Amino acid sequence: MKSVGINGYGTIGKRVADAVDCQDDMKIVGVTKRTPDFEAKMAVEKGFDLYISAPEREGLFKDAGIEISGTIDELYDQLDIIVDCTPGGIGAKNRDNIYQKQGLKAIFEGGEKHEAIGKSFNSFSNFEDALGADYIRVVSCNTTGLCRTLKPIDDLAGVKKVRAVMVRRGADPGQIKSGPINAIVPNPPTVPSHHGPDVQTVMYGLDITTMALLVPTTIMHQHNLMVELEKDVSVDDVIDKLENTSRVLLLEAEKGMDSTASVMEFARDLGRPRGDLFEIAVWKESLNIVDQELFYMQAIHQESDVVPENVDAIRAMLELESDPAKSIAKTNENMGILG
Repeated sequence: MKSVGINGYGTIGKRVADAVDCQDDMKIVGVTKRTPDFEAKMAVEKGFDLYISAPEREGLFKDAGIEISGTIDELYDQLDIIVDCTPGGIGAKNRDNIYQKQGLKAIFEGGEKHEAIGKSFNSFSNFEDALGADYIRVVSCNTTGLCRTLKPIDDLAGVKKVRAVMVRRGADPGQIKSGPINAIVPNPPTVPSHHGPDVQTVMYGLDITTMALLVPTTIMHQHNLMVELEKDVSVDDVIDKLENTSRVLLLEAEKGMDSTASVMEFARDLGRPRGDLFEIAVWKESLNIVDQELFYMQAIHQESDVVPENVDAIRAMLELESDPAKSIAKTNENMGILG
């Protein structure tokens, strides 16, 4: 049983903590918070040992009536690995200033730059590259979503070229300081966006060009893909491949799954904690092939799709499992993931 710590018990951190907690080959030793907010209180109520990342703030936690188990410095020696879920840019500094000195393996999230960490990870695309690694970055929610469907399509028919338009949510549901409120914003206005190069950090050599927009919604991202194929296959072939691909769901608009809102309502009806959808939702009706070019649309729950990837990354880095299919199946079963 390997010991895991979560540095940053926020949007991603609390979900990774829950995912690790339901595995049988790893355990959560502690989670960290900087601010004595409701998430810190909930962590303690759930039974996680809470450590503060800013020792000078101990009095604030005491005043808030939130019990702590110590400071983050007291957590490091208890761990086999730490999952850094701090805001983008802080993780790389933690690696250089703390984790390397502690001799501690660490996982970082998609907010860190690939160049800063040196190695990126996706369970389906390059699991083997993470075996025994000291530091890896789990790619972003959008990149994870792209890899989840492009990798099986590449295995089926070979991908010659990808063009994708990313329609991105303006903020997470709990955020109030970002937008847009009443606008569609090119994000960025230049082409390509960063999403294509990010996919290339785990699907090496893939010819992919992306552009992105921000829209006034908080619940999901939506992708529109155009994929030139090497081989001549049918839509039914693609459907069969995706229906048999783990962590991908084919949903039908004609059965009520006609928007990101209804997709998230489906996730809530599944009884998932926080209404999370770990799977990538592909609209079945959108799948079409014209002149050997595949078109399809998919939806990404930005708060949760990277969570199972973090669990698989822990297994790979600690060499608990060398076979990606076995790790993926184990993670899926313990988290109740469909497909």
